[in-house]
Amino acid sequence: MRQIAIFGGTFDPVHLGHLIVAETALHQVSLEQVIWVPSLNPPHKQAALFEHRLAMIQHAIADNPGFRLAGVEANRPGTSYAIDTLIDLSAVYPQTQWYWIVGLDTFRTLPRWYRVAELAKLCHWLIAPRLLSCETKVESEFICTQVEEQMKEQYSIICWQLLHVPLVGVSSSLIRNLCRDRHSIRYLVPESVRNYITHHNLYAGYEGGKRK
Repeated sequence: MRQIAIFGGTFDPVHLGHLIVAETALHQVSLEQVIWVPSLNPPHKQAALFEHRLAMIQHAIADNPGFRLAGVEANRPGTSYAIDTLIDLSAVYPQTQWYWIVGLDTFRTLPRWYRVAELAKLCHWLIAPRLLSCETKVESEFICTQVEEQMKEQYSIICWQLLHVPLVGVSSSLIRNLCRDRHSIRYLVPESVRNYITHHNLYAGYEGGKRK
């Protein structure tokens, strides 16, 4: 049975921290592939146009045969949910042990996810620690164990492991703010992504989560 991980997110924009997380997962779990799935309409967020985020990921992962981009949410109306993505990809990749790559803060919200009991049966979880935090492994494991206990209260068993990711002081919001203030983002994103952002003048109107 093949082992494939889904790396879902807004990726607004994709940056070197995302790439390090995906590369770590690829080798730590001996995955066949990491499938990048940008959200079309992410809940509670206003993001750059889907086609821009899709194109930036395509540029960022072009030289890595272990990465693949899936635009499965391109024609999906309404809010993007993890369970829908996993069901769609399972139809394309049968006989697969699925993993889901997620950040620690997002993993804490797992018990409140849409159709989470169904989702919990379909995949294992690979947890990336906060990239901007010095949080210890013990603290991260404690948080994950709390989530595991909350899921048990909902009669759901989850399998998870922490990714051994080096701390990287970069985030998508940092990059958007730097673009807004016309500061350099060189070495925070792949050069091809930086060129794309510059060419399309992305994030120039960004104001702390909103666009003018």
